[in-house]
Amino acid sequence: MRRGVSLGGGPVFRSRTKGRDLMKKLLMASLALGASLLLAAEAQAQVKMGVGGPMTGANAAFGAQLKTGAEQAVADINAAGGILGQKIQLSVGDDGGKPEQGKSAANKFISDGVKFVVGHFNSGVSIPTSQDYEEAGVLQISPASTNPTFTERKMWNTFRTCGRDDQQGAVAGAYIVKNFKGKKVAIVHDKTPYGKGLADETQKTINKGGVKEVLYEGINPGEKDYSALVSKLKANGVDLLYYGGLHPEAGLLVRQMRDQGMKTVLFSGDGITDKEYWTIAGPGAEGTLMTFGPDPRNNPAAKDIVAAFKAKGVDPEGYVLYSYAAVQVMKQAAEAAKSLDPKKVAAEIHSGKTFNTVLGPLSFDKKGDITKLDYVVYVWKDGAYTQL
Repeated sequence: MRRGVSLGGGPVFRSRTKGRDLMKKLLMASLALGASLLLAAEAQAQVKMGVGGPMTGANAAFGAQLKTGAEQAVADINAAGGILGQKIQLSVGDDGGKPEQGKSAANKFISDGVKFVVGHFNSGVSIPTSQDYEEAGVLQISPASTNPTFTERKMWNTFRTCGRDDQQGAVAGAYIVKNFKGKKVAIVHDKTPYGKGLADETQKTINKGGVKEVLYEGINPGEKDYSALVSKLKANGVDLLYYGGLHPEAGLLVRQMRDQGMKTVLFSGDGITDKEYWTIAGPGAEGTLMTFGPDPRNNPAAKDIVAAFKAKGVDPEGYVLYSYAAVQVMKQAAEAAKSLDPKKVAAEIHSGKTFNTVLGPLSFDKKGDITKLDYVVYVWKDGAYTQL
């Protein structure tokens, strides 16, 4: 027997065994590394999108509308193969309807690598967050923010699938001039960019039409007792109250007017497009007037999607379909650009190209606004709104 050779498992045998064990460990480590790199590549090969809105707080009903629409659009697009072969990963951001909380939600999206945002709901949130998004290279489409300032700042990244308050106020104002001339009209707003902006645009139109309001007031949203204001409205014999704001306060104003025996008609904007308005206001909401876009639930382009929502027990009211359309625009623009670079996608949206959506065909101007007039007048009756 040669030196160093041992049939009983001597040094050479043990060294060969250790060598094979080492090779196995290296192979397993290599396979694990390869798998982790593959998973990392798959994780990176996702379109990161966010939907931001008031998921909690007084305006949570509207946050739910945006979330519902975006989630369904993402599910439908992913089922059909995603965008440019990549699936969408959707994150939800709660802005509470407040600017500072909105900026926190926006910065969370940005730190998470989100490049496309559906949101926000309140103009007072969309305007400040858009600056953070612009700096971070994030494209933003709001389904609901109507204040003109949102798209008037020559920013590359801001779009909306809804109309603007200067359009909405003109429609409301024209209706008031036609139907309430010679009546006593008051204007009240909630001091927010949306509410005051809408009230002021409506005021401009009625003043041009020869109607001068007998009262112009601002209220603090979130309060529960507006009886002092209601008493002032009653003392002035107001026939029509135009309110710029959201449904929680609008509902309380109506309820408290009825409590004081007033039959004053409330007229408001798209901020009361949720059934919660009727719940808060009660039966006294009967006859409330409201401006909003042509009901997308009745659009032939939305027939199948509406049916799918209703099959799940969901009424796609308010801004659900506006949110769905925002995701559709992002997908179609990315495919036209053959890129997921937000700036290239934005350039496609700005190009005047027509996008096929649940709202019907949409095209955008250089500011990021839709190119069609998007407002008509509705009346509330039996807990729902119908177009006049």
